[in-house]
Amino acid sequence: MNNPLPPAEELALIDRELIQLDSRRHFLLSRRAWLLGAQTPLAWGAPARPPVPARATEASGPSAQNVLLVLGAVLLAVAALAFTLVSWGSLGIAGRSAVLAAVTAAALGAPVGLLRRGLRSTAEAVASVGLLLTVLDAYALYAVGMPEVDGTAYTAGAAAVLAAAWASYGRALPALRAPVPAALLTAQLPLPLAALAAGATGLELGWALLATAALDAGLALLRPGRWSSFAGAAGSVLGAAALLTGLAESVAAGSPGAALGPSALLAAVAVLAVAVAWRTAGTAVAFAAAGALATVAALGGPAATELSPPWAAVGYLVVALALLGAVRVTVLPGGVRRGLALAGAGVAALQAVAASAWVVTVLLGRLRVLEEVWSVTTPAPAAGNGPGAAALVVLLLTAVASWWLVRVVPGRAEPGVAAAVLGWAALFTAPVVLDPAPGLAFAAQLAVTLAAGALALRSTAAVGGAVPAGVGIAAAACALAGAGSVSVAALDGRLATFGVFALLGAACAVGAAYRPAPVWARSGAAALAVGYAALLAVALGALLEWPVAWWAPTVLAVPAVVAALGPRLGVVRVPAEVAAAAAGLLAVALATGDAPVLALVLALAGVVCAGAAVRPERRSAAGWPAGALFLAATWVRLAASEVTVPEAYTLPVTAAALAVGFARRRRDPQAGSWTAYGPGLAATLLPSTLAVWGDPHWLRPLLLGAAALAVTLAGARGRLRAPLLLGGATLVAVALHELTPYVVQVVDALPRWLPPALAGVLLLAVGATYEKRLRDARRLREAIGRLR
Repeated sequence: MNNPLPPAEELALIDRELIQLDSRRHFLLSRRAWLLGAQTPLAWGAPARPPVPARATEASGPSAQNVLLVLGAVLLAVAALAFTLVSWGSLGIAGRSAVLAAVTAAALGAPVGLLRRGLRSTAEAVASVGLLLTVLDAYALYAVGMPEVDGTAYTAGAAAVLAAAWASYGRALPALRAPVPAALLTAQLPLPLAALAAGATGLELGWALLATAALDAGLALLRPGRWSSFAGAAGSVLGAAALLTGLAESVAAGSPGAALGPSALLAAVAVLAVAVAWRTAGTAVAFAAAGALATVAALGGPAATELSPPWAAVGYLVVALALLGAVRVTVLPGGVRRGLALAGAGVAALQAVAASAWVVTVLLGRLRVLEEVWSVTTPAPAAGNGPGAAALVVLLLTAVASWWLVRVVPGRAEPGVAAAVLGWAALFTAPVVLDPAPGLAFAAQLAVTLAAGALALRSTAAVGGAVPAGVGIAAAACALAGAGSVSVAALDGRLATFGVFALLGAACAVGAAYRPAPVWARSGAAALAVGYAALLAVALGALLEWPVAWWAPTVLAVPAVVAALGPRLGVVRVPAEVAAAAAGLLAVALATGDAPVLALVLALAGVVCAGAAVRPERRSAAGWPAGALFLAATWVRLAASEVTVPEAYTLPVTAAALAVGFARRRRDPQAGSWTAYGPGLAATLLPSTLAVWGDPHWLRPLLLGAAALAVTLAGARGRLRAPLLLGGATLVAVALHELTPYVVQVVDALPRWLPPALAGVLLLAVGATYEKRLRDARRLREAIGRLR
């Protein structure tokens, strides 16, 4: 790939060469098409006929030939089988032998001549029939000459003879593809069948399978060639069967002595698998991993019979962790080292997951405290000599092994994450297993939680960068889980609740202020600090035995403090404000049971949002919520006072909206009246107009009509479209409401024919002055359009 030309010149040269090649290819294709057309023979004097398009073939010649040959071979096989089973008894011994020998010899000898003539596919089909005939010969020999011989034993011997014969036949005619695979497939049967014939149990059958797999492996490794992959695949299947047999026997063993036999089989499987991995390249990792698993089962099986299931898992884990040391053994090939280490890591991962399930049960068990808060009835810890102790040992061993891998394989993030999670799980659950005094266990878990949080704050620090980001995130998740568990457990007592909530809240506040920590860690710490402050406020209300609704004003103090400190919070301002908003929602939820208190809480929340909206960067985010909260507070207060007049709910909205619109028009004279005054006026005029049509009294129509007239006159004087149209429409609606009874009386007094006549006259008048009416309507639209 080293070229003295510069890259630009070389690219130009390559482009020119490609253009020339394309041009030459086009010329050759054109010449080829002309030559194909010129080869069509024409009769002398006969007119040229247009070429008839050839029919599309649905099957190629070779595929059709193969189908015919396969069908012929199948029919011959069926005929031979029928002859052997049905017509066999009509011939004597000599005749039977002569017929089978002649047919078999003909079927096996015919491919020689066929191959000489180049008929390879036909030779393959005839040879397949010949191989089937040898099987029928073996069956006939057993049925006639040796009926007293055990069928399984005879099948094992016949399989061995047939495998040898077919292999020799395949070597004599190497052009045939069927004999050698058939021989290899048949060669898998003699040893397992012989073991079954000898009354072998599962263990002896496993040895027979392993011996056959070893022969396949030897053939694949020592005689690499055309069929080595087939032999390797067959050996892999039998080796896996031997491995599963050994595992089943090892698990079923009832004593160390009974487990020695399966362990020996598993050790032999491990030796064979590692030997194959040593000699291969592409599959070295898979074979080495299988050998490592067999080693773990072989060494851990005898000890597992004397231990309970949780501690038996620890025994297997010890052997698996020892395999991790293969990464430091440089004399082993790379694939073998990776396979051994991956198998050990896989077993350790499974054991760690099982132990983590027990950790989850411990964490979820704390939720029983929520059934009766502050009752001082801490649930009893798990027994130390049961599954908990074994799970703790598994967690400690896997954590230490993961930390060792961090030092040995520094480029991988997974060992560090595993070390952080498993180490935290082991240390957090150790007090549950060791069963010390309740206060000491609680303090230890609190310390582990704070340590995990400190580790998260140190991730990707500005100086040194000692803790990778992945480890820091894992430590943060562990700290969050531990804080949740400890917080729930602290609800068992009043003093514990205030102490733990205050300590965790202060620690989170310190973490949020720790500038070298990453932003995500500081943000999470700030949100948790706000959350713990809100929980302390709730706990304070419960301690003072206030009604639940009156806990809400105390909780609102937290968002108020966050809003006051907003400019000083820096990068953690947004998560702190989000947590403060959640605390505000909690306060509203607490006050929902008492309407007057809810109105007070909504008003206070509006004050907090309004205070935050003073800052320009929070004006849009907090201004609208402030208005909505004030409006909701007003409505709740009115509902609590059993006020049903709609204007009492809408007039505050209209007043506030008109004030905002007036201020908007003062700052921006180009703002339209619909934007500035439309929402505020509609908030009162529309509901009141609807209420008028259902109100039988005279006061509301009078007041609404007067207000609509004032709005209409104000719109006309200020040339404002929204007040003019909204006020005018409302005034017309009120007027129609007042005139409706009289119109009904007049209509009842008039003759029935008069309304249609008047409608006809109106239509004639409009039609006669249609153009003038359109011009007047256009002038009215233009006049309204000139308004603002």
